[in-house]
Amino acid sequence: MSHVLVKHIGMLATPQGTSAKKGAEQGKIQILKDAWVLIEDGMISKIGTGEAPAVTCDVVDAEGKLVTPGLVDAHTHLIFGGWRQNELGMKLHGKTYLEIQNAGGGIQSTTNATRQATEEELTQKAAKALDEMMGFGTTTVEAKSGYGLATEHELKALQVIQNLNDRHPMDIVATFMGAHLVPAEYKQNRGEYIRLVCEEMIPLVQKQGIAKYCDVFCEADTFTVEESRQVLEAGLKHGLRPKIHADEIEAIGGSQLAGELGAISAEHLIVCPPEGIESLAKGGVIACLLPATSFNLGAVFAPARDMVNAGVPVAMATDFNPGSCPCLNMQFVINLGCLKYKLTPEEVLTAVTLNGAAAIDCAHKVGSVEVGKQGDLVIWDAPDLDYICYRVGSNLVKSVIKGGKLV
Repeated sequence: MSHVLVKHIGMLATPQGTSAKKGAEQGKIQILKDAWVLIEDGMISKIGTGEAPAVTCDVVDAEGKLVTPGLVDAHTHLIFGGWRQNELGMKLHGKTYLEIQNAGGGIQSTTNATRQATEEELTQKAAKALDEMMGFGTTTVEAKSGYGLATEHELKALQVIQNLNDRHPMDIVATFMGAHLVPAEYKQNRGEYIRLVCEEMIPLVQKQGIAKYCDVFCEADTFTVEESRQVLEAGLKHGLRPKIHADEIEAIGGSQLAGELGAISAEHLIVCPPEGIESLAKGGVIACLLPATSFNLGAVFAPARDMVNAGVPVAMATDFNPGSCPCLNMQFVINLGCLKYKLTPEEVLTAVTLNGAAAIDCAHKVGSVEVGKQGDLVIWDAPDLDYICYRVGSNLVKSVIKGGKLV
């Protein structure tokens, strides 16, 4: 049996529980001073304050610093070929996201590069990104397909995710997103592509057991509300819980659909209207907000405070992708959560740990520092929680412990 003792913790800050926190509860966290955490066989077995127990084990000295749960990035597009730095100039000259997409850039250009990449090339690229994420304090991540947009290549992307979950220290949860865009070859027959997603891709994803969720980009010029419903209901039929990209650019009804279907999460929600917030609250949907995307697009920021006040659990994630958000740093997300969403440090911590874990159905094992949960911790070069929210632009991670092992 392996034992790891993390001692001399100046401040241990963590949410508590095994489900998403909402409303006033989102800002209620546990703060322990002069704390210690004992991890046995990768799981937290004891937590205390004052003098640490005398046990024969590996010892990690936190040196009086802040310790939090490992960060959970609940929305990424990890698997893709190429990059899209050539679009930066277009954006600087005033081209919108949809204008770039309609000019042959955007998702379709990444699709072309992803189809050309081999499984091993995609694996190596994603593994490098995972290493960087972990260096910023992320220990669990969601990863979507969605840049293959053909059966062979969507399955290839999901296989890469599964292989990485087996080989990399990071825990990775897979989401199928064949309905990310209607690919160029189906532009004149979008109904046939939707049929392909629903009747061919989704059954194969279920058969191979390589994803937990089905996501769809419900947005103007991508998939309508009714098309999104068709895809998500097909996913439900085959055991894939719904997620939805909603209200990123235009509020066409995606957040209302999320509430109606009881999606585990609705994501983006930049322009989510009051009726959408009401639907999310009624449907028990977690709002997975992506402030770095608003930052990169020069867009408004999602109405996070209104969501908290309405009793919608708020999670925050990076949206790491090659186009609208080439950012994989959850520390920057933390900064934006305070500066742009006006959430408190306590609400932000819950958003990037426990609520993020709940958005990918992992809150029973990660997202908080509690007995019985996985030993995923971040030791920060910081004296307290406020400090990591206040400092911008520096990597404040001192050490990352994943499953009881220093990584």
